[in-house]
Amino acid sequence: MSRTSNRALGLSRTLLRLLISFNAMAGVLLVCAFIASFVIQDTVAGYYRARSMDAGILIPTLRIWMAIAVPYFVTVHILLSRLLEMVETVRAGRPFIPENAVRLKTIAWCLLVLQLLHLSFGLMVGIVEAANADVDWSFSISGWLSVLLLFVLAGVFEEAARIRDDLEAMI
Repeated sequence: MSRTSNRALGLSRTLLRLLISFNAMAGVLLVCAFIASFVIQDTVAGYYRARSMDAGILIPTLRIWMAIAVPYFVTVHILLSRLLEMVETVRAGRPFIPENAVRLKTIAWCLLVLQLLHLSFGLMVGIVEAANADVDWSFSISGWLSVLLLFVLAGVFEEAARIRDDLEAMI
C-alpha cells in the first residue's frame, strides 16, 4: 500500500474516532437538554412567548423531537463504528472479507434509519411552524440514493469476498 494510502487511512481512522466522540458528546448534551426542558420549563416558555411563539405547542413538540433524536445518535454511532472497523480491515490489507459486506449492510440500514428519522423531523416542522417558529428543513433524494448504493455495494463486497475465498481455496 502506498504512503499516501496509509496516510489517508490513518487520517480516516483519526477522523472517525473524533466523530464517534463528538457524536457521543452531542447525544449526552441532547439528553441533558431534554431533562433541562422540564427543569427550566417556565423560563423557556417565557422566552417563546416573548417572541410571539406558542410555547404550549412548541415545548412538547421539541421534547418529542429530542426524544426521536436519541435513536439518531445511536444510529450514527453504529454507522461510524462499522466504518472504522472497515478502515481497519483495509489497513490490514483485507478489505474483501465477509465481515465487511455485513458491515456495509449495517451501514446501509443505519442510513435508511437516518433517512426515516429525517422524514419524521420534517413532519414535525409543520407543527413547529404552526407555533410561529421558523425552522429550515428540506427533502433530498441524495440520502435515499446513498442507501440504495450502499445495499448494492454490500452485495458487491459479498461477491468479492466469495470470489476471494474460492480463489484462496484453489491455491
